[in-house]
Amino acid sequence: MPIAACIRKLRPVGMLGIGIISLQLTGCNEGLRQKFGMGSVGSPEQAPLVNDEPQTAPLEPGSNTIVMAVDRVGPAVVRIDTIKRISNPIGNLFGAGPSIRQQAGQGSGFITRSNGLIFTNAHVVAGADKVQVTLPDGRNFNGKVLGGDPLTDVAVVKVVADKLPVAALGNSDNLKPGEWAIAIGNPLGLNNTVTAGIISAVDRTNAVGSGQRVPYIQTDAAVNPGNSGGPLINAAGQVIGINTAIRQAPGAGLSFAIPINLAKRIAQQIVKEGQASHPYIGVRLMPLTPKRAMDINASTGKCKLPEKNAVLVVDVMPNSPAARAGMQQCDLIKAVDGQTVKDPAEVQIAVDRGQVGAAMPILLERNGNEFEVSVQPAELPRQR
Repeated sequence: MPIAACIRKLRPVGMLGIGIISLQLTGCNEGLRQKFGMGSVGSPEQAPLVNDEPQTAPLEPGSNTIVMAVDRVGPAVVRIDTIKRISNPIGNLFGAGPSIRQQAGQGSGFITRSNGLIFTNAHVVAGADKVQVTLPDGRNFNGKVLGGDPLTDVAVVKVVADKLPVAALGNSDNLKPGEWAIAIGNPLGLNNTVTAGIISAVDRTNAVGSGQRVPYIQTDAAVNPGNSGGPLINAAGQVIGINTAIRQAPGAGLSFAIPINLAKRIAQQIVKEGQASHPYIGVRLMPLTPKRAMDINASTGKCKLPEKNAVLVVDVMPNSPAARAGMQQCDLIKAVDGQTVKDPAEVQIAVDRGQVGAAMPILLERNGNEFEVSVQPAELPRQR
């Protein structure tokens, strides 16, 4: 039996109701279902400004790239300390202690606007009654959480200040494995810690368990609890991701970051609306394999599936956008909005990039025939 990798996130991931669900089946057992869904993007004209650092020039050849990159971003990386008040229902009874106790937490973040806008992880500030932000130069401020999105683990904090150092944001859409990846944060209470590695992979949709809405950047830079919310930067001294999770196995460790382009889109929604909006189409999906197709064909007359790898529609929710567009159980999804998809996670990411109410073409295969339907994603109801 291979060594089972132990997934240890830097935060608990809340599992919420979502519109796309991937089912992991053995044979025809439908016991395991994974939910997927993601966020919509407002039009560029309406998007709030969340970063005011001008584009930085490449570093000069022959220089110590890591040192110079850290010099650029390091002053804008902050420590975030939180206090959460937790009720003790048997407090003051039988010497059980106070009725309210305080739980301390710590993470990282980075300043994206000189007037005090800060990106971090949602799990760093979730439920916090008090947030304190400390800069590397020793200054500290009380922070206000403008909002957090548990589905992507992005949050925005604001402090009252001006002329603060700002981290420049890079472009995470064009990252390649092998590029430098530098992490800055406050792991294990050790402030201003720098670690470096390379980008090991991009678009990891199965990195930290089921139900994720993020195509993670995978790196081998050492990341530990306390790095949560801190920046992952490139050799040009630009933030390309937000460090959020680690995956450990004997003799190895990998870390995962939220791509900064996704984080920026979510942050813009939070700044504008106080929360993020997520579209869904309302289907349950599972990855189809030749063996699974054989099992399904042999056990039920509902589906006669081709024996190949594909994305299978297991169920269509009544009155959902998918149902209104004519999608049916046993359909195979070939492409979403012009993007070829090979597994349920890729379907989710493609839906993720759409907008609530905007027509989205989906290419289907049914009984060997390919055709296209137009789906208008609805907004996923928010948890209250």
